Amino acid sequence: MSTRTLFRTLLAASTATAALTLTACGAVQPADGGGTEDGSFKLASWIERRADDGEPMRIKLSYHDPSLAFATPIGAGMKKAAKEFGAETALIGPTGGDAAQQVSEIQTLIQQKAVDGLAVSSASSDALKPVIAQAYDAGIPVISFNTDNPGSRQMGFVGQDLKGSGKAQAERLLKELAARGKAERGKVVVFSVDTGAGWSHDRFGGFKEGMAGSGLDVVGPVNVGNEPSAAYNTVESTMSGKSGVAAVAGLDCCSTTAAAKWVAGDSGRDGIVVGGFDLLPQTAEYLTKGVVDFTISQNPTEQGYQAVKVLHGFLDQGTRITGVNTGAQFVTRDNVGDATVEK
Repeated sequence: MSTRTLFRTLLAASTATAALTLTACGAVQPADGGGTEDGSFKLASWIERRADDGEPMRIKLSYHDPSLAFATPIGAGMKKAAKEFGAETALIGPTGGDAAQQVSEIQTLIQQKAVDGLAVSSASSDALKPVIAQAYDAGIPVISFNTDNPGSRQMGFVGQDLKGSGKAQAERLLKELAARGKAERGKVVVFSVDTGAGWSHDRFGGFKEGMAGSGLDVVGPVNVGNEPSAAYNTVESTMSGKSGVAAVAGLDCCSTTAAAKWVAGDSGRDGIVVGGFDLLPQTAEYLTKGVVDFTISQNPTEQGYQAVKVLHGFLDQGTRITGVNTGAQFVTRDNVGDATVEK
């Protein structure tokens, strides 16, 4: 065993033991690496050989839906890290957020030994837990990024504190409503592109916590899907005939822009507070026009970059895998010009 490989094994042991709370049902323990009886991690021998021979590390980022606009800056960060560290990277995943397809794609990578480090943004936390365990048991270092998967065999998480960001969104909405004298009455309607996704559950859970005791009626979250025109139509039908709406909130990039488009469509809706997530070009325009009061950027470029950096550091240098919080930046009309638009 090389000195570099020994460092990887020893460092992974403490990280993995702390993170380990679930094993895969029926997972086959490989002969050349993976989880050991004491819960520590052993790098697959074929990855060890590639690393010690100086081969470029093959790092895959499995994103829950690459068709989303949010995937573009993630990919940009990934490519930046690939160039900096000399890694071979790819952003993969199921169009439309199909969890079964994501599982199948990852299983193929494991079976074909086509990946040296894996970062997963789960389409469904429960559905992806077993395949994350399979990667770990196969001796492939695996982390979650963008969407956390606590209770899985992930060795770390790179991304935003989802529950915390949802709570922060609610608290900021209440401040905006208080400034307009609407903090104690009315409805707050919440939208999401995928209400069944783990990230949506976590963020909405934080949102409800932040709204607790406010006296406002939280409606939703309403599922709008990720196709722009269909998302807008769902927002429009949801809001049709609904009275007493004080605020609308998007839990992600695309429900935010759909909700903002509806608010912008009638001057009579000017009094509605709009708070969302992410900073797409359309969101920046709505901020500039005063339609959106604030949005929360979770720095997707940094998520893509850090996911590669964390895995490559472990594979190449034996650097301990730790979580990376990419933060939550409030963007308003006042500072939108200084913020990074997620193109």
